[in-house]
Amino acid sequence: MNYKDYYAILGVPKTSTEKDIKSAYRKLARKWHPDQNPTNAKQAEEKFKDIQEAYEVLGDPEKRRKYDVLGSDWQNAAREAERQRTYRQQADFGNFNFNAGGAAPGAGASGFSDFFDMFFSGIGRRGGAGPSGFTTQAQRGEDLESTIELSLHDAYEGGKKPITLQVEDICPRCHGTGTDRNRICPQCHGTGRIRETKKFDVTIPRGVRDGQRIRLSGQGASGPGSGPRGDLYLVVHLGDDEQYERKGDDLYVDLPVSIYDLLLGADVRVPTMTGDVTMTIPAGTQNNKMLRLTGKGMPKLKNGGYGDEYVRLIGQLPTNLTDKETKLFRELATLRNGKAHESR
Repeated sequence: MNYKDYYAILGVPKTSTEKDIKSAYRKLARKWHPDQNPTNAKQAEEKFKDIQEAYEVLGDPEKRRKYDVLGSDWQNAAREAERQRTYRQQADFGNFNFNAGGAAPGAGASGFSDFFDMFFSGIGRRGGAGPSGFTTQAQRGEDLESTIELSLHDAYEGGKKPITLQVEDICPRCHGTGTDRNRICPQCHGTGRIRETKKFDVTIPRGVRDGQRIRLSGQGASGPGSGPRGDLYLVVHLGDDEQYERKGDDLYVDLPVSIYDLLLGADVRVPTMTGDVTMTIPAGTQNNKMLRLTGKGMPKLKNGGYGDEYVRLIGQLPTNLTDKETKLFRELATLRNGKAHESR
């Protein structure tokens, strides 16, 4: 029996996180899948099997702990494990055939190597029968994450919104192992995962911001061994709005007005998220002046109430002046210059 360096097989250091190990496994599984290597299928199948075996151990916290403890003392541990296994066979099972599950010649009962079966078959596997001939402990499924595209008006109004998403889940045929009856699972092609189209009714919180997450409890991946599903987290992405700019709970809008409104003052109509309102421009207001509409911004998620809307006044100069208009503006300029001269 040879020691299996599962970390080397996956090409990851011993300090790797579960996420790193899973990422390495999926990358290698795609690379060495026999269907992707038709000219070298036999070697690819062996490599693929080693990759699956390595992930079966390193992807399971309990198995990984035992594997890390074995270390260089694996041979002594193997002898003791073999002694205990022989004792249990004689005491409980008699002439039990470890290949009864249909494993390939030379493979263990799990379909993996003898090294795997010596130390890891049955570890953390108590909840239900798995495709490899041993049982699977009920575990909570993984949390999944996806993106939900919303408009600014969606975020303002909130409420129910039907969406359709492509989500990844454990393969129902092989239960995430990638193998079925000691062969590559035909449904997930050995990856242990499938993608499904699902429909959800999502409750959008009023005032939700870009980058925030909406949790859908129990809508994540199904759990191994008939365990409960994880959760699905939807990361909010707010599309750019043609009219408003959002900063926190406040909204900003540019309002084109005539220079006469700025000079003389006027009541103007201003767009808000709930419809147009009337706003008064004081006489003598400067171009690019910002006026505030209290409580016309976005709903506040935590404390209730609303942000404000800030209106930037953009003065519009008249074009295509008539001769009379040009003459009047010149007279006005002369008048203003005269006043300036008198004030000195």
